[in-house]
Amino acid sequence: MIELFFVACLIRAPDQCTDHSLLFQEQNGLFTCMLQGQFELARWLEAHPKDQVREWKCRYADRGEIQM
Repeated sequence: MIELFFVACLIRAPDQCTDHSLLFQEQNGLFTCMLQGQFELARWLEAHPKDQVREWKCRYADRGEIQM
């Protein structure tokens, strides 16, 4: 599995952050995650209007290795 890992913080309290992840099928690979990541984050933000994304990255979910 490929993981889109991101940190979201409250807009009104930017020091209050939480880690989140969305999973992609491995067959789609890291490239797909990087291409679709921003779209998926935008959809997530629509459902969570009080949050903002501080950072995000694609990585292998089972290894936790950072891939950019």
